[in-house]
Amino acid sequence: MALSYRLIRWKNIMRLFLFLALSSLVFGQTPLLVSPYLQLGNQPKDAKRMTVVFHAPSSGRFTVQGPKGKPVVAVAQKIAATSAPEHFVYSAELSGLKPGAEFAYTVALDGKTIFEAKGLARKSAGQPTRTVIFGDSGQDNAPQREIAWQTAQAKPDMVFIVGDIVYSRGLVSEYRKKFFPIYNADSDTPNGVGLLRRRLFTGVAGNHDTVTTDTNKYPDAQAYYFYWKQPRNGPALGAKHQPQLQGDFAAAIRSSAGDAFPNAANYSFDYGNAHWTMLDGNDYVDWQDPALQKWVADDLARAKKATWRFVGFHQPGFNSSKAHFSQQQLRWLAPVFEKGGVDVVFSGHVHNYQRTYPLTFAPTGTGAKKGEVEGTLTLDQSYPGKGKPKGVIYIVTGAGGAGLYNPEQDQDRATWQPFTKLFVSRTHSFSILDLNGKNLLFRQLDGKGLELDRFEIQK
Repeated sequence: MALSYRLIRWKNIMRLFLFLALSSLVFGQTPLLVSPYLQLGNQPKDAKRMTVVFHAPSSGRFTVQGPKGKPVVAVAQKIAATSAPEHFVYSAELSGLKPGAEFAYTVALDGKTIFEAKGLARKSAGQPTRTVIFGDSGQDNAPQREIAWQTAQAKPDMVFIVGDIVYSRGLVSEYRKKFFPIYNADSDTPNGVGLLRRRLFTGVAGNHDTVTTDTNKYPDAQAYYFYWKQPRNGPALGAKHQPQLQGDFAAAIRSSAGDAFPNAANYSFDYGNAHWTMLDGNDYVDWQDPALQKWVADDLARAKKATWRFVGFHQPGFNSSKAHFSQQQLRWLAPVFEKGGVDVVFSGHVHNYQRTYPLTFAPTGTGAKKGEVEGTLTLDQSYPGKGKPKGVIYIVTGAGGAGLYNPEQDQDRATWQPFTKLFVSRTHSFSILDLNGKNLLFRQLDGKGLELDRFEIQK
């Protein structure tokens, strides 16, 4: 173990040298490693608040100035669990924002402004909203950049990534290469867009984000818990329902993540007139646990004032692809969603687009393979794509950049499950969700901006 540890330390020193050399080329003399970006912070309901997050290579007195009040001193979170050099994640909460309005903000170091941008405050219940949704994107390839470009052209109010944010192990180094340059660029170009600094981004953990637990091999794993600042209103997970970290750097990862590990993986929030419930669908969480099911049920019950209720997690319960077909563990929550008045469930994991008929499902037991869930299925096949469906619609929108799954099934309806209404697997795509009062418009667009699917719901 001692020899292994020394080898890891030597490799980390070499990585540090390379990282610093690259940083001088990529970042120049800027005191920031990652430019500021917008997050929910621990504010599940307040549309007048938003958190600004940025990364720096060393500690310092950073302040963030919003449109009102005095500059806010940014709080530092030391990240010492990585094979990249030790660095700091700073966050500062802005308050007094006008819901739905654009606001200017600046970041200063020792009183000197080093960054400025304009963001969009969270929408209130009386305002229309547009959310772009996609998953399985962080490949640092042409399809990811194409979807990012089209996302910027759609002018969303919020972006939601349904897991597998970076490939292939959720590392700090992968965020540096495959996430921030593409979504937090200094300007919008086909190579990268500056949406992160202008619009709220939310996300859930996919298998490629949090299932890497060998910290000796990957000491910069679990970066999801370092870089996403999301509400802490999720269920008490305990030691059972979380990634089981192993190796010499496990304690350092936990310390670096703080109370985000594992609590940032399950949370809920309001945006506009919609309530969003975000869940960790990885198989280390057992959603048959009555306590976890009760949290979901209670969370949906508390959303009485919301016109719309949405749920997001990575692994789809209802999927017609041959890939990942047996990973149906989130089906156990289908009755909870139905009773809680959920309208649409969004997932990724499967690298294509799928839409189910409106459905209800009553689990009866496990299937022949691990992860399979048998049950009684009822479909609303009369729903014409407009009006009020009878049941929950399940969307797979995992074509955000990674290699596509099962293109051979695209037109082969015989391979689709009875619950599948549409299956598009030959092109990368993303979802646009428009809400205006009691009207919902959903569209699926490809990387060229061409419409692949649409449906509407009226209440």
